[in-house]
Amino acid sequence: MAKNVLDFEKPIIALEKKIEEMRRLEGDLDISTEIKNLEEKVLQLRKNIYDNLTRWQRVQLARHPERPYTLDYIYMMTENFIELHGDRLFGDDHAIVAGLAKLDQHKVMIIGQQKGRDTKSNLFRNFGMSNPEGYRKALRLMKLAEKFKIPVITMLDTPGAYPGLEAEKRGQAEAIARNLFEMSRLRVPIIVTIIGEGASGGALGIGVGDRILMLQNTWYSVISPESCSSILWRSWEYKEQAAEALKLTAEDLLEQGIVDRIIPEPLGGAHKDHQLMVSTLKAILKEELEALLKLKTEKLVQNRLEKFARMGVYVE
Repeated sequence: MAKNVLDFEKPIIALEKKIEEMRRLEGDLDISTEIKNLEEKVLQLRKNIYDNLTRWQRVQLARHPERPYTLDYIYMMTENFIELHGDRLFGDDHAIVAGLAKLDQHKVMIIGQQKGRDTKSNLFRNFGMSNPEGYRKALRLMKLAEKFKIPVITMLDTPGAYPGLEAEKRGQAEAIARNLFEMSRLRVPIIVTIIGEGASGGALGIGVGDRILMLQNTWYSVISPESCSSILWRSWEYKEQAAEALKLTAEDLLEQGIVDRIIPEPLGGAHKDHQLMVSTLKAILKEELEALLKLKTEKLVQNRLEKFARMGVYVE
């Protein structure tokens, strides 16, 4: 059986395995019609499963280790990427990658959270969990982009900001809060894209923008389903119920007015076809960027402030 198969994908994998076995026999037997029928059955089953995913199943897809990460998108859809390092205060955070690039004719500053593919790279990237210096590096480069009138693109994919003692000592909460304040009034366009997990303030720390885009099989929430389950039920066993209650999928957040647009993924998830996923995202980013570049700076900032002011409910 293929690696990294999720439970709800097992019926599809079983049928695909049967097709492979039949193809090995095809030289001796005329079973092309049976193979074609089975392939059609697999396609229909795949559509039925992925069109009716639960919220927890979408969380699982968002965490799939074969999904494209920030650097995959950068290298596949941009040119002349120059990575920039360090916050000029403490050090360089490898959980956040950032730098200048060209998105066809547009110069952009791309900033995103980066996970690893194996144990060694995950340790190097701290599993995509940023320290304060990561958020300060992001802010330093956003201010640099503002100075040279370069639009900012951010990519969110993190299980949360790093909760370690050293991160707290170096001002984790202040670093995230400072980013929220500064991004809200940055005088260049900001496009935010959730490409995987968007957990808590760790994601929001680079998540304030003029347009918030969300890939179809991603999640964005104040807390992960497991942590929510642990707090409410004193156990991680209720994570599926927690995911339903949190309403953390792209469809939920579009309905709530938190995100502006859902980016379709290939059937089965972004990991099934990296090239198609990158091409889709690139086309949409260019479309959104060109629309934002037409706005005057004052109008851009005013719209951004009003956008976030409309979120949520409050009483004075």
